[in-house]
Amino acid sequence: MKILSAVADAGDTTVEAVASKLGIPVSSTYRYFRQLRELGFVQEDGGLYRPGRALLALTGRHLTQSHLAEVGTAVLKDIVDTVGETAVMVIRVGTRAMCLRRVEPEKAIKYTFAVNELLPLSAGAGPRALLAWAPADVVRQVLDAGLPRFTDNTPTAEQLQSSLAQIRASGWVVSRGELDPGAVSVAVPVMFDGEAVCALNVAGPETRCGSRTWLNSTLKTLNASAENLAASLGALAGQGTPRQHTPREAGDDAAHSV
Repeated sequence: MKILSAVADAGDTTVEAVASKLGIPVSSTYRYFRQLRELGFVQEDGGLYRPGRALLALTGRHLTQSHLAEVGTAVLKDIVDTVGETAVMVIRVGTRAMCLRRVEPEKAIKYTFAVNELLPLSAGAGPRALLAWAPADVVRQVLDAGLPRFTDNTPTAEQLQSSLAQIRASGWVVSRGELDPGAVSVAVPVMFDGEAVCALNVAGPETRCGSRTWLNSTLKTLNASAENLAASLGALAGQGTPRQHTPREAGDDAAHSV
């Protein structure tokens, strides 16, 4: 059970890392991992282990992600209809971010994120929002892995680490040219059961999206969509429509572990 908890918290991890964290001999840990893989509780990719379908089902994440995929397009379409820019739903997959759903406006200039595309957690508003509420082990793996540079505005490891507390305190992220020159994006996390289950991200060109007025208006739309989506997840889980932690409140909890 401790091994399963370690895998669920880390997202992507190795046998050696889990053995060291739990104080278990590496040889014994390999035997446990082999059995857990055969039972579908973990899956392995090039020496990295992440939660398998059986573990996701136990933690409720599989159900959550299925719901996000089902309603994601409708949620994003409402955002696009209001703000007029590309809207993306991003989830965390281990130490990477993945575009789960995308809706684009009918405009000549737009920013395209491929559905199912894996992105680093270190650049862009949506990925950085997910990193800010990720478990401490995930944050350390991302910071220690050597961050890719996309533009001159891509955050360094030092800039990224220093920004996480501010993101949790404010409850939103803005990115200016971190992945694409001249692009602006803003994102908020969707908090459910104390976890950032996804991020809602709007992106567009600086010429249209560079003003404080645009940012404030877009944040208002994103926050309303995030609250509605969290409420729908609560209803799905049979919790009715309980009060969810706001990003700032959840950030206070996460700060104790990062």
